This record gives sequence, structure tokens and C-alpha cells, in this order.
Amino acid sequence: MSKKDCELLIDEYMRWLRQQVEINEVGDACQISTPFVDRHNDAIEIFVERQNGKFTLTDDGHTVRDLRASGLEFNTPKRKTHLSAILNGFGVRLDDDEIANASVDDFPQQKHNLVQAILAVNDMFVMAEEHVLSLFKEDVALFLEANRIPAFSDFKLSGKSGFDHTFDFGLPRNILRPQRVVRAINSLSKDNATSFAFAVSDGRALRTDELGAVAVVNDAIRSPSEDSLAALRAYDIEPVLWSDRHERLPLLNGH
Repeated sequence: MSKKDCELLIDEYMRWLRQQVEINEVGDACQISTPFVDRHNDAIEIFVERQNGKFTLTDDGHTVRDLRASGLEFNTPKRKTHLSAILNGFGVRLDDDEIANASVDDFPQQKHNLVQAILAVNDMFVMAEEHVLSLFKEDVALFLEANRIPAFSDFKLSGKSGFDHTFDFGLPRNILRPQRVVRAINSLSKDNATSFAFAVSDGRALRTDELGAVAVVNDAIRSPSEDSLAALRAYDIEPVLWSDRHERLPLLNGH
């Protein structure tokens, strides 16, 4: 895929993104309905308020309250640490139950980070299943370490759009493979597949060298749909099912 092809994809994505956004006034706040959806297939909404000369962006506590109502309490050190790691990775904070951030100069990037954080926290719902014994990202990290695969955690890349994208892992280039970015996905949906695809395409459009991409997908609880897997492959992202991780090891270690 050429750089021009990637640029056209990004232009199309930006036009679609603007068409899907809805804005309403709610009291003193502005409610923005995004094209991204949560695990209930409802549009993710964020609220913007001006406070002390800064814009405060928040999900109004919906994400954390919804997880608690579904049986996922943040009452263990492991879960608290994982939640903090997600929020810190996107530069957002937790105020009571609200996922929020604030900036007077960089609204586009802050909004982008908040939506990414909400999607990532939503993905923690898989932990509410009784037979899930550990966090999937941690499992992937341990697998990479056990197989002596060098990896950089919380790897960041800038994109042509000007947004910074955070990936779970970055794998260095070797003789057989280009530099690769890896995302661990607990529950693959077409929405988070599209979000990952945009981040990868945006990063590729700014580079002169090749960038590989791998999505490690947890299929221990439910098998991902073919549509979601096809959405990844359409953007040259290699899906690796967790159940096939040993067979797909050459893709990760570059041998």
C-alpha cells in the first residue's frame, strides 16, 4: 500500500468522522456524541465544560458506573493498577467516577485521548467473567517475555493527522521483519478494530519505512467475528488469536 493510498484512507475517515458527530447543549455543558460505541453498542458521549479558562472533558462517570453495575468493581490492587495504567497511558485522570482531562490549547488531541481511554476501560468488562484469571495485556507481556521477544510497553507513535497513538507494545525491526506495533484486544469488535486500523494507517502515513501491525485477540471466552477480523486484514494488520499464539510465534519473534 502506497503513502498516497494511506492519505486517501485518512481523508475519507476524517470526512466520515465529522458526519457522525452530534452536538447538543446540556445545561452549561456541550454534549458530543461520537461515532464510537461502547460494549452495549451505544454511542460514546463526552461532555465539555469551560472551567477557570480551561476546557474540561469528561464521560460524566458513565463508563466506570456501567462496569460496576455489571459486576466489575475496582476493589483489588491489580484492577486498580491496571485502571491507573490505562488512564495514565492516555493522559487522563479519574475524578470520583468520571474519566476526565482538561486543556485550553489542545482540544483535538485531548478529546482523542479521552475516547481512546473510554474504549480501553470498556474492554476491562471481560474481567467480570468469573473464569478470567488475569488481565489479557499482562498475559501477552508474559508470553513475549517467556519467548524472549524484545518489546517496548506503551509504545507511542505520531500520525499524519497530528494525533499521538499509544500501542500496547512495539517490536523492533530485525532482518526478516519491519518494526511492528502490537495491540492486545480482550474482546474484538468492529469498532475497536476500526480504531486500531486508523491508528496504524495514520502512523504509516507519516513514515518512509514499513510499519507492521499485529492484533493479539483473546478468543478464550468468545470467538471474534469474521467481519471484525476482516476489518483488521483490510488494513494489513495481522490478527493473532490467543489460542494460536504458539503457531504464530514467528510473526512476533521475526524468525
